[in-house]
Amino acid sequence: MLKSVCVAAVMCAAASAWAQAAPAPAIVLFGEVHDNAAQHALRLAEFKALLATGARPALLMEQFDRERQPEIDRVRAASPRPDADAVILAGSGALASDTRAWNWAFYKPLIELALANQLPIVAANVSRADTRRVVGEGLAAAGFDADVPPAIVRAQADIIERSHCGQVDAALATRMASAQIARDQFMARLIAANAARGVWLLAGNGHVRSDIGVPHWLPAALRERTQAIGSLEEGDDGVDRAAYDRVVVTPAQTREDPCAAFSKKN
Repeated sequence: MLKSVCVAAVMCAAASAWAQAAPAPAIVLFGEVHDNAAQHALRLAEFKALLATGARPALLMEQFDRERQPEIDRVRAASPRPDADAVILAGSGALASDTRAWNWAFYKPLIELALANQLPIVAANVSRADTRRVVGEGLAAAGFDADVPPAIVRAQADIIERSHCGQVDAALATRMASAQIARDQFMARLIAANAARGVWLLAGNGHVRSDIGVPHWLPAALRERTQAIGSLEEGDDGVDRAAYDRVVVTPAQTREDPCAAFSKKN
């Protein structure tokens, strides 16, 4: 039965894997390197395969800030059914052709599938305004859990220091780590709210890490149902693969040295 919906070998393998999953609706946290086209194609194939089994999960998207949820819901409820471009505009305030923040061509096919299958589309990010408040006033001031294990704070701060090419000192990185933790906690809340039907979360690899990311903030029963998938690139030798329940590896995307931009500013 599943073979009839497979359009590529990778999709057939994915369909088989999801068909053998546990009876409870799947909770999938599928990471990404945001600009890697091969990873987006692979994730789309797996999403199609999961839907082919009859699953109808909520689509949670880091790419949309939570303040945009009423607009997304309004557009989704419109008749006739909206297209993905309308949802992207509602969720981001940007046209699908505007790729300054996100390359919407990567996400549009998943949104189209969600619309075709009447899946909830959920804005899963905490806005910059909220994260600035967290950085300035702390997690509790913005309604988040301030009881964070020191090891998670240190790990998140280390990642921020490295990703900013040494241009952020340890003190600032520690404060910025709170913003990342706020996002993880919020995503975990949304997963819990949608767990009964299943969840497919699109987020960066850092968010889906089982040791310091979203899974840490899930109730134990939901964590047992969760699969955290890291999407890595060839040559990512420094990445701790044990931080994920499953890892997929694709060729590295061609890109400029991210530290070059910091050098130009200085």
